Amino acid sequence: MKYLIVKFIQVYQIILSPISRPSCRYYPTCSQYTVEAIEKRGIVIGLLKGIWRIIRCNPFGGSGYDPVK
Repeated sequence: MKYLIVKFIQVYQIILSPISRPSCRYYPTCSQYTVEAIEKRGIVIGLLKGIWRIIRCNPFGGSGYDPVK
């Protein structure tokens, strides 16, 4: 299951992400952050951390380097 979710995100990064304009305020990007979180913390916690990161990625949120903890 973990493999499928990571592959789905990687397909998004290859196909859909280049089409849209760059808008992520953090480094690494939100999708890469989610992949790293899933690999480091597991599916449930990784997805929750990824969702929380996407919620924070807005004009009123922070920006800059934000590694997976």
